[in-house]
Amino acid sequence: MYYLKSEQSFDSAHFLSDYQGKCRNIHGHRWRVVIEIKSPVLQSQGPYKGMAVDFSKLKQDIKEETGYFDHALILEAGTLKKEVLNGLTEGNFRYVEVEFTPTAEEFSKYFYYKIKKKGYEVVRAWVYETPHNCASYGEDSCGTV
Repeated sequence: MYYLKSEQSFDSAHFLSDYQGKCRNIHGHRWRVVIEIKSPVLQSQGPYKGMAVDFSKLKQDIKEETGYFDHALILEAGTLKKEVLNGLTEGNFRYVEVEFTPTAEEFSKYFYYKIKKKGYEVVRAWVYETPHNCASYGEDSCGTV
């Protein structure tokens, strides 16, 4: 089995609405997303001979998903009053509503399935909120970065 990892990062702000601590307030992160995929075979001919996948394609597919959140306020749907959302819109602030609490744990599952839907055999997705704190999601294996 061949294993490949690729990563992308994005900058955004979020808050945890029901959390009783500092993270209840809007704060930012440089999120780092690492995706590990696997393939039992390498391509046997053509321009990708000897490769499981083209790293540039994998990198672009991850960037497409992470770029959606770059420089946005990420918030769980229903956690801000309509008037606040209207104020953000009127002020030309970019925000992205998600259907989950925007934690590293939830994002690791989110990115796992987004990349899997692109046809990759995803082993695990890691999401770092800080250089030293990360969460990962995988269906049947574990690993380290």
